[in-house]
Amino acid sequence: MGKHFGNLARVRHVLSYSLSPFEQQAFPNVVSHGLPNAGRRFTSQVLKVVPPLAIAYLIYSWGTQEFERLKRKNPADYEH
Repeated sequence: MGKHFGNLARVRHVLSYSLSPFEQQAFPNVVSHGLPNAGRRFTSQVLKVVPPLAIAYLIYSWGTQEFERLKRKNPADYEH
């Protein structure tokens, strides 16, 4: 009377692969390969990231100090 839900269409030329859960490793070689790789990547990028951040911080701190200085009243303007 019709096709069942699992047999609605015939799909050809599609391959599927699977691996047994007993053969999988969740974190293979994390300590031996992952940590040295993270250290290498950090050291290669530190000189590209830190100087602009340091310059931006120095500009920001100078700007806030200058703003606070300019916001104060000049005591010489109020002498009699």
